[in-house]
Amino acid sequence: MVAPTETLTCQDDLTLENLLQTPEGQRIMSCIQCGMCAGTCPYGEHMNYPPRQIINMLRSGLLEEVYQSDSLLNCVACYACLAKCPRKIRLTEVLLPLVKEQMFEKLPEVPKELQSALQNTLRYGNPMGLSPLKRTDWIKSLGLPVRVLQKDPKPVDVLWFVECQTSYYPRGQENSRAVVRLMAALGIDFAILGNEERCAGECARLVGEAGLFDTLRERNIGVFRKYRFNRVVTSGAHAFDAFKYLYPSFGFDYPLDHTTTFFADHLNELKPKLARKLDYRVTYHDSCCLGRHNGFYEEPRALVNAIPGVKLVEMVHNRVNAICCGGGGGGMWLDTYYKSKGMERLSDRRVQEAVATGADVLAVSCPYEISRFEDALKTLGYEKKMIVRDVVELLAESLRE
Repeated sequence: MVAPTETLTCQDDLTLENLLQTPEGQRIMSCIQCGMCAGTCPYGEHMNYPPRQIINMLRSGLLEEVYQSDSLLNCVACYACLAKCPRKIRLTEVLLPLVKEQMFEKLPEVPKELQSALQNTLRYGNPMGLSPLKRTDWIKSLGLPVRVLQKDPKPVDVLWFVECQTSYYPRGQENSRAVVRLMAALGIDFAILGNEERCAGECARLVGEAGLFDTLRERNIGVFRKYRFNRVVTSGAHAFDAFKYLYPSFGFDYPLDHTTTFFADHLNELKPKLARKLDYRVTYHDSCCLGRHNGFYEEPRALVNAIPGVKLVEMVHNRVNAICCGGGGGGMWLDTYYKSKGMERLSDRRVQEAVATGADVLAVSCPYEISRFEDALKTLGYEKKMIVRDVVELLAESLRE
């Protein structure tokens, strides 16, 4: 696996034309054609051009042929190829987005669900197509104060970037309410951007829409600069990746945490407050972004193990070998397209493995995974056997009233 200390901040001026003049481009050309990337890809059998073949076509000056195929839409940016590459080539971060961008421009037809999500994100700042004015509606029924910087702009310790799933979807809003309860229990000085927040845009870039990502990043950075805060904490695993790898070249230089790692850092303070025993048998799904890409495997497990009464059991594929939920890199909006191609949903595959553990709860740390796994449980008829909960929701449930 690529060590978290070897993280790469993606350069804005990186293109296929200048790639080979960069250290990362030279590393790409050192590919030994071992096939690990193709073998470990969850949708590798559906790709006309798996990563090693793309590198081969790049060496031969034949990338135009790759652009004519839509099979790279099957890449869900799970970082498995990056994690298993013996040369540590940054396929998911560097090469594949550059090739996808060219492919995206030449697609004769963008799948409707994906096209709608991207158009909504451009127009409304969220893939659901809902008004930015409704981004804070979830606060109304909370019963706890949440400071919105637009209304109260004084300096704050933690700027919490809520993201779209946890702002708009009713099920995702439970995650946000749990975060507020935990922040309040710990006495954290935090605030949100409210209606000024827009999607961080990471999945737009990884599916090939670099222009949309640039628009979202420029707007969010502009809003960040309006306020004074010490660190950014986000509920979105994909937003975390965007801020860590894609925003720094545009001036983002704030200390950064995902809510899972943030609460893990406060675990000693949190433990005495976890007074309610939860008699759950829990299995944890490793987020591709937090796990394979950033090495956060033990932090979420430490949080789960800190909850009284909980027993943690592991799926066969865990940590670096975890099966992707299928939602990253635009996959969240391509299920209909995948079904039309006769492809199995990765979320279905993962849920079957989770149910086999005998667990009552499938715990997650990425908001995308809530809806994907809940839908898979219903589709496969397991909704009475297992529930899906974010780790922060389990912690909030265990809090002393």
